[in-house]
Amino acid sequence: MQSGKSLAALVGLVGLALWLASGFFEVGAAERGVILRFGRLVAVREQGPGWRWPWPIETITKVNVMNVASKEYNPSVLTADVSLVELRLSVQYRRADPVKWLFRVRDPDTTLQEVSESAIREVIGRSTLEDVLAGATRPQITERAKDLIQRTLDAYGTGIEVTTVNLTDVQVPDPVVPSQRDANKALADQDRVIKEAQAYASGVVPSAQGDAAKILQDAAAYQARVEALAQGKAALFTQVEAAYARAPQVTRERLYLETMEDIYSRATKVFVDTKPGAGGNVFYLPLDKLIGHGADTGSGGETQPANASAAPPQDDNETETVTVDGRSRGER
Repeated sequence: MQSGKSLAALVGLVGLALWLASGFFEVGAAERGVILRFGRLVAVREQGPGWRWPWPIETITKVNVMNVASKEYNPSVLTADVSLVELRLSVQYRRADPVKWLFRVRDPDTTLQEVSESAIREVIGRSTLEDVLAGATRPQITERAKDLIQRTLDAYGTGIEVTTVNLTDVQVPDPVVPSQRDANKALADQDRVIKEAQAYASGVVPSAQGDAAKILQDAAAYQARVEALAQGKAALFTQVEAAYARAPQVTRERLYLETMEDIYSRATKVFVDTKPGAGGNVFYLPLDKLIGHGADTGSGGETQPANASAAPPQDDNETETVTVDGRSRGER
């Protein structure tokens, strides 16, 4: 009888030891251990070994807070220009707060799906079909969707942190497929034309810059030349002024002669006043004809004296003598 009691006590002690030993646990590096005592939160354990009261007093739930999970959804949404599109949306997330993940929402996965579909409908609803189909604008759409999903999940207190949102595929209903192909072709043509324009600009702009630099250099050279000429004329004027101060009469005479020489050297016609006793005739002759006649005379031709009674040959450039107030004037 005594041995039976001793055996029962030994079995009880062994059972108690096993029950207490079941309270030891190990929390991994990427995990957090949430300990509940009779269903009430008492602690959140970090990485490492630990002990808690065995079941049914306390329980531990390990939540991986570093693992990134992914969910895919296929909502049908309307764009801003009332076009129906079918999307393939992928949301990557992690359980950043294990307590909120376990206790703040009833079904975190369902909540994430509803929030993600609602957010993408709102973002796509503010975009046109061209923006949704174009690959260049999709990163902006997914970034706005990610921000909206995260704000909504934080407001619900889900403990979920969204890492990325990917819009992997955009499809339109079958009746719209031809229009979508045309739109894609137009977008491709647009990119091609833009690249051609950029290539043309890359070739034209350097040439225009070179022409502009040449014009600037020519302008600088012209400026230097004009300034040098002006400075030379100013220096000449200063020298003339000094000479005039020393000899006014001689300087005036010299300036007059130089001016008349310059004027007559460019004249195409000349007035010839005959000597006294030649009848007082004044001839108005074209200079080019005089030059031509001079050339003929130099080659051995004879010239006839010009007087009031002489009658020049009648040709296309003849000289006619007309008497006015007792004097004769030759007119062309």
